[in-house]
Amino acid sequence: MLRLQNITKNYKVAGGEIEVLKGLNIAFRKNEFVSILGPSGCGKTTTLNIVGGLDKYTSGDLIISGKSTKNFTDRDWDVYRNRRIGFIFQSYNLIPHQTVLGNVELALTISGISKEERVQRAMSALEKVGLKGEEKKRPNQLSGGQCQRVAIARALVNEPDILLADEPTGALDSKTSVQIMDLIKEISKDKLVIMVTHNGEIAEQYSNRIIRLVDGEVVEDTNPYTIEEENSEREMQEAQEKKAKDKKKNKKAKAKMSLWTAFKLSARNLFTKRGRTLLTSFAGSIGIIGISAVIAVSTGVRTYIANMQDDMLSGNPITIQETAYDISSIMDDMSFSKKVEFLKQKGYVNVDMSIKNFAKVNQVTVKNTITQDYVDYVLAMPSDYAALKVDYNLDVTNNIYTEYKRHDTFSQRLSLSAIKNVYRSVLEQTELKSQASLIATLGQTFMQAPNDNDYIATQYDLLTGDFAKEKDEIMIVVNKDRALTDLTLAQLGYYTQEEFITMAEDIAAEVDRDYKDNFSYEELVGKQFIYYYNNDLFIKNNDLKKPFNYNFDMTNSTAQGIPLKVVGILEPKDSINFGCLTAGIYYTQSLVEHVIEREQQTPSDIVSYLNLMPEGQKMFVATKVGDNWTGLPITYTYEYESTGEEGKPIKQDTVAVGKADVMASLMSSMMPSGQGAETLSLTLRHLGGETVANELAIYPTDFNMKDRVVEYLDKWNEDGDVVVGEKTLTKEERGEEIKYTDSLSLIMDMIDSMIDIVTIALVAFTSLSLVVSCVMIAIITYVSVVERIKEIGVIRSLGGRKSDVSNLFNAETFMIGASSGLVGIGITYIISLIVNIIVQNAAGFSIMILPITSALIMVGISTLLTVISGLIPARKAAHQDPVVALRTE
Repeated sequence: MLRLQNITKNYKVAGGEIEVLKGLNIAFRKNEFVSILGPSGCGKTTTLNIVGGLDKYTSGDLIISGKSTKNFTDRDWDVYRNRRIGFIFQSYNLIPHQTVLGNVELALTISGISKEERVQRAMSALEKVGLKGEEKKRPNQLSGGQCQRVAIARALVNEPDILLADEPTGALDSKTSVQIMDLIKEISKDKLVIMVTHNGEIAEQYSNRIIRLVDGEVVEDTNPYTIEEENSEREMQEAQEKKAKDKKKNKKAKAKMSLWTAFKLSARNLFTKRGRTLLTSFAGSIGIIGISAVIAVSTGVRTYIANMQDDMLSGNPITIQETAYDISSIMDDMSFSKKVEFLKQKGYVNVDMSIKNFAKVNQVTVKNTITQDYVDYVLAMPSDYAALKVDYNLDVTNNIYTEYKRHDTFSQRLSLSAIKNVYRSVLEQTELKSQASLIATLGQTFMQAPNDNDYIATQYDLLTGDFAKEKDEIMIVVNKDRALTDLTLAQLGYYTQEEFITMAEDIAAEVDRDYKDNFSYEELVGKQFIYYYNNDLFIKNNDLKKPFNYNFDMTNSTAQGIPLKVVGILEPKDSINFGCLTAGIYYTQSLVEHVIEREQQTPSDIVSYLNLMPEGQKMFVATKVGDNWTGLPITYTYEYESTGEEGKPIKQDTVAVGKADVMASLMSSMMPSGQGAETLSLTLRHLGGETVANELAIYPTDFNMKDRVVEYLDKWNEDGDVVVGEKTLTKEERGEEIKYTDSLSLIMDMIDSMIDIVTIALVAFTSLSLVVSCVMIAIITYVSVVERIKEIGVIRSLGGRKSDVSNLFNAETFMIGASSGLVGIGITYIISLIVNIIVQNAAGFSIMILPITSALIMVGISTLLTVISGLIPARKAAHQDPVVALRTE
């Protein structure tokens, strides 16, 4: 059955080695009660541990059922302890956080027995030791005798061949000792029982064989097991096994604690220390809260921006222009900001090639050749993709006239450009003269609307009337405050010059006075505007230096223009922040097409004149230096009332007809008074003399459609043929690529990049708390290992593997990490709720949004980091010496 053959055992100490066992030779029968007696330090417990596979012998051999154990692996020893050995300890070694039933079941769970069978066998074992009905109690609720009975039930539940008892009655009173010994005596009838004890009286009374050890050697064996008996017993056992075909004994045995068992054991341990577990989980969640809060804010901002993107699309259309800047290439090529590395040499000064940088600036300027084929291609885009605005750069301010009152008793019919110049001259007489030139930089008051009223209707509500459709219809657009600026209203003729002068003077003098601060719908809609044709306004001269005169005042004219009716007033919807229309008056594309078509059929004198000029010079250019206009100007002189003078005498000013460059006007306004040069140009386009549009604005209906628009535009630049109407154009016929400007994508990319940078920086900063949490978890896991060393010894004695012990603590760190993550996510959601309520009331949107996927990822990260931090303590637990672990208090 079992033989110790010349077993020796040495222990290393500081001064060398101590020989505890000195060549033991002992054989044991299949069924007998053997007591090992001897003084302390003689090697009794060491012998028991070697027989039980808890300790390794130094030399010799332990033979089990005729099989040598010299080549046993750790796995073999684990199976041996689990299937063939049952331990009864003096101090019981019950796991305190397990119930009685759980303690008894443990050996079976390590064996991989099913739940149903496990409970049945454990209950049966408890009944055999007289503990029926006590299975739900915990060890601290039992007496010493009952605890030892639980230990015996645990030792017997897996039906081992050998029962090892180390001082089983050492901690019991005499009455309970008798009960326990009677129970063990009964067990020895069909099992090998080896008991280590100091009590010779008990050994004499209950055992049928006594082995005495002194200094690691057998000095007496009252009933030695002879070779003849061993051979006979082995033959009998082999015959029985062959006859019974005991599959359980013959199949390859396995002992393995399932992960579920490891989790249950760890969960019970954590629950018994639930106060510490909760504090640990909260402390571990701080880093998760920080990172999750950063992600929530980042997601909230991104969501807010995403919700605004469709809105922003209308305010930032995709544009195609003849001259533009390739902003994306500037962003991609950061060479402008790169520091040039110069090699410093003694005696030499390096040259910084700034001309090269100027050349790079030139390279980002895009020249698009927009052909009618390209315009037709864009117009052929599916109508559900986007609304369009086809812009010919027509300047209608020279052609649109309205009634203008200098005061209540004097009115004229002036062009919008003339009214604008009048108010500029008025402001130059006030304290605001340094800002007067900025009027030229203000947005236009009369603008062209996109060609899709259905698209406009998605963003604007009608306050009165209808949308402009025909060439003689216009519409007023107010801002979200249902307002138009005073400058806009003045330039459109709604204020008299006297009212405007009074406002300007009072503002300059910081005088607070009531002015007309609202207009009725009837007043706005009732205003009359007239579009006059070029031949009615630009009259030929015989003067080569000034070939045309401009009729800025059509008060007494009988010319027949196009009366423009204000048919409606529009207001942005509450949900719109970036509409396709800004405040002002809008005319239709039908008006533009009518003007272009008329000029083509019957060119005006001024358009005919410009068409005769060389390419690249088809324009009038006038430059003002001081009070003089040079170049090829078309000038006119207007009158206005002065301010700040007694009687307010009438003054005159002369100005050229033309459109100012916005950037040049801004630069001029920054120059000292009288030193800034003003340049105006009047081109064929301004006059409606060009038949091909030079700018296209595309307003996608939403971001999904925007991607389709971009894909559609990109096809023009790709290889292969493109169908335009009934024509099929090859790549060569289409010519050079046409670049479009998608400013919103650029803006969104920049915003996303900034958010990414800030998010990464904040996450990196808050991740420091995760590092601290990991260190803390590692320390707590190490403390748990120290606290549960005896439990480790019990699990190993029951056949648990090193990996099972490791899994036990990995499961514990897993649960702590998961709970930390869940606590962190829960607190983050609570914080988000509170913050969002505050921000919703203040700004109208949620600033903190933590997606479920991000929350799950954060829980996963928390769990993973915690498990990693507990790997070293878990490994240390797995490599605990089971003998030492069982002795630890």
